[in-house]
Amino acid sequence: MTADVPTILATSGGLRAGHRTRFEFSALSEYAVELSGVTGRAPRVCFVATAIGDDPAVRHHLWEAAHLRGWRPSELALFPMPNVDDIEALLLDQDVVWVLGGSVAGLLAMWRLHGVDVAIRTAWTAGVVMTGVSAGSICWHAGGTTDSFGPDLRPVTDGLAMVPYSNGVHYDSEAQRRPLFQRLIADRTLPPGYATDDGAGILYRGTDYVEAVTENNRAAAYYVDAEGESRLEVRRL
Repeated sequence: MTADVPTILATSGGLRAGHRTRFEFSALSEYAVELSGVTGRAPRVCFVATAIGDDPAVRHHLWEAAHLRGWRPSELALFPMPNVDDIEALLLDQDVVWVLGGSVAGLLAMWRLHGVDVAIRTAWTAGVVMTGVSAGSICWHAGGTTDSFGPDLRPVTDGLAMVPYSNGVHYDSEAQRRPLFQRLIADRTLPPGYATDDGAGILYRGTDYVEAVTENNRAAAYYVDAEGESRLEVRRL
């Protein structure tokens, strides 16, 4: 079972500190699994931690959190070499591809080097739900703001552009994010796009915006264009 149309849930959330484990998946990630339409078996969720260099400890904790939720985990790792012979086959066998945050610039470079960009697009077109947090949100878009190059945020303009918008993450929690995102759109470095506070997500079906959702009572989401910022209606999960 896969989504009936290409689906992306781009978030600034979906993962939290666990009680007995390092991580637990929260409502945004659970919504991504729901969007895949899986019933009667454990959802197949593939973790991609390229943006943190495939850190083994973090990968372990993601698997632990997946087992806690009753999901069937797998992973795509690229360091020190790809962990599978056929990346496209791995991704096509999933219900959800879940991408961790970190360096979006590094993620995009490694994905293009190994053909993950092409495989991701094939799986998305086939109905595998794409989701993730931070770098795992920006990557689906035309670009966004990033600390990939240092503590002073800079634009990234070579996202996969699976949806034709820019993306602002951590909009309420990192002081540089909001003004830079607005400025980059105003001067047309980035196209108009969507921004999420921590705990919010944006759902796309095909290349169309569908809704903004939140896993807490304070997170907001926004549409930003050259004219300014508009707060979106959000649905509490």
